[in-house]
Amino acid sequence: MSLQTFLHNLHFDIEKANQSNWEVDWEDAPLTYKLYKDLPIIPLSLDIPLSLTEEKNEVNPSLNEIGYFLWYVYGLTQIAQTAIPSGSNETVTMMSSNRRFVPSGGGLYPNEVYLYLKSDKVSSGIYHYDVARHCLVLLREGNFDSYVSSALGNRCEISKCFGTIFISTMFWKNFFKYNNFSYRLQSLDAGVLIGQILEVSKRFGFKAGVYYQFLDQAINHLIGVHEREESIYAAIPISIEESSLFSSENSKSMSFNSTDLSKELPIVSHKYILKSKNIREFPMLIKINKLSMMDSTQSFKKVDKSDEVLEGQQRITLPKVSMLSYDLAAICKKRFSPELDFTIRPVSQKNLATLLRETTATFSYLNDLDEPFKKNKNRPKLYMCLHNVEGITDGAYCYDDLTHSLIKIKLGDHRIQLQYGMNASTVNLCQIPICIHVVGNKEHIKSTHSYRGYRIQQMEAGMMVQRLLIAASALEMGGHPLLGYDVKLCDEIYELEETEKTSLIQIPIGYYGNRPWMLGNLHG
Repeated sequence: MSLQTFLHNLHFDIEKANQSNWEVDWEDAPLTYKLYKDLPIIPLSLDIPLSLTEEKNEVNPSLNEIGYFLWYVYGLTQIAQTAIPSGSNETVTMMSSNRRFVPSGGGLYPNEVYLYLKSDKVSSGIYHYDVARHCLVLLREGNFDSYVSSALGNRCEISKCFGTIFISTMFWKNFFKYNNFSYRLQSLDAGVLIGQILEVSKRFGFKAGVYYQFLDQAINHLIGVHEREESIYAAIPISIEESSLFSSENSKSMSFNSTDLSKELPIVSHKYILKSKNIREFPMLIKINKLSMMDSTQSFKKVDKSDEVLEGQQRITLPKVSMLSYDLAAICKKRFSPELDFTIRPVSQKNLATLLRETTATFSYLNDLDEPFKKNKNRPKLYMCLHNVEGITDGAYCYDDLTHSLIKIKLGDHRIQLQYGMNASTVNLCQIPICIHVVGNKEHIKSTHSYRGYRIQQMEAGMMVQRLLIAASALEMGGHPLLGYDVKLCDEIYELEETEKTSLIQIPIGYYGNRPWMLGNLHG
């Protein structure tokens, strides 16, 4: 199977993308977190602050603040027990799961967080954030400013950053359940995690910039991960000075490649616990990850920045709204993904406008695709099917964030169609007033970034999903990200065929009732 066909099937025909005769071995499932063995650890404070509001920070953070930051980004936060009815009798089965503030497909959390940290309290070096024990594990000691800067193409003043976060994907952690479909999930999950990092950074007064382009093998070598098991998907320098995050003065003065850069450091290899005894092969994931890698800084590129002009369509101008102000900690604790808990209630036009404005503000972030915030036509956009929204006729719409308006596509109540398009009846879409679809180009940004463009597009979609879920929670609503739906059906509803766009993920948004579960929070 060609990689182009593989990516097409991941989106439109999952069964063709997956290996045949696949059965999930639940007894041999991996842990949802990586546990390194026999390495130095730095315990992090358990005295976690219980509120997070935006603040300014003019000094590098303490080790305690680093620990608080990491916990709100990716720490274990909840133990949930859900009652599942067992057949026709009155008995129930209790299902337990460990949760974090960010959602993840199947609650499997395939991503890991590494940190190049410079602090006066601990040795400078490469650390792994051990979520199970809330500590830092030292993987490689030393100052790696020059190495990391070179791997990013000298586009960032790493010496002025107190840390650089590296987000990896461990392929087996959700491949064991989802087979090749996990490749799509892994990028979305990484994007959700990036979105959380950016939001939490604001609350601690940190500045963060996202690098999608770097020398993959050099960074993997630095951290000590093997590309056939795990690979870095994004690098995020964090600083108290925004100007240090992107500096193009020296970026073209010298080029670097992974082979030469990796020779500067010895190989490190550490033992870790995964729990699975039988790890099956995933050749398609290894193949596409290999072809997505960048070996030279000369291959780093920007995307097309030209605006997409949306003219001639009927529009509904939405009311002007202010950006939400909320305690992120409280919102994260409250957020969960309703399933059959949605209850139909009308939505005000103001709340819809706020939800859409907040979500599209996702892309006002520093990154190496277009650096300062600029509109470009390759960004994912929000499409939606609306029902029972104040002053808006039921129908399918596209949100134009430039004019803060809805573009009419097809009027009518599409909930039954969407329900029929679900692979499983896990959500009652007839109880949903807003069903949002994040829509992107079918060819992603392949013209400039080859196969790497696919995972970049999925990560940016994931970032939108996280911002959407946070905004919905702040508005007393809930959202449930879904990939088990008929993409072709949704594309037909939005008439996307002629525009070469497609739906990337479906997120029902609405009000919800209480769920029959026991829930315990894990914080000091």
